[in-house]
Amino acid sequence: MGQDIKLTASDGFQLGAYRVDPTGTAKGALVVIQEIFGVNHHIRNVCDRLAAEGYVAIAPAIFDRVEPGFTSGYSPDEIAVARKFVANPDWAAFLRDTQAAIDGVRNVGPVGIIGFCLGGSIAYAAATKLTGLKAAVGYYGGAIVRFAVDKPTVPTQLHFGEKDAGIPLSDVETIKAKRPDVEIFVYPGAQHGFGCDERASYDKPSADLAWTRSLAFLGTHLR
Repeated sequence: MGQDIKLTASDGFQLGAYRVDPTGTAKGALVVIQEIFGVNHHIRNVCDRLAAEGYVAIAPAIFDRVEPGFTSGYSPDEIAVARKFVANPDWAAFLRDTQAAIDGVRNVGPVGIIGFCLGGSIAYAAATKLTGLKAAVGYYGGAIVRFAVDKPTVPTQLHFGEKDAGIPLSDVETIKAKRPDVEIFVYPGAQHGFGCDERASYDKPSADLAWTRSLAFLGTHLR
């Protein structure tokens, strides 16, 4: 459904992105931020699903500064390789490239952001630091607890799994305490990556509920 395009960040760097336009007039646009596995089949599928809901969806390839075009699956070996990209993350570069994606769809209408795993943390940071957004949704972002002192400037919704081995519930409680202004959901029994139907940790009931909540939230704020 979509196409591979190029974006230019504020420092002149060119990165790839996957963009899908809906049939008919768009409700607005959504920037989709990847997990550590690149703009892979799952992230493209998320974009396709959002386009089917009436949004322009764009997923910037935020690892292009390190390895252009990187994508990965979810085997243990692939996960080990993908983790190298976040061993020493350049958050400023991630945000520059995210801003480029926001700027690339501003002409469509109101813009929101949704991110998963690493992308969940970036979506939260974007809500506190970037311009041009109307709403933000983050799924199981492990670094959000470190950023929770920063107040989002747009309505923000977060989703966490109760059994996430990398994000203890104590972290979620810290975020709740620091950010009573953020809507936070915890899914009983769900693990990290519960929203991805290509991962062993996929939890369909939790994923379906989180998706429904996300769409309702975005639909309310992207008007």
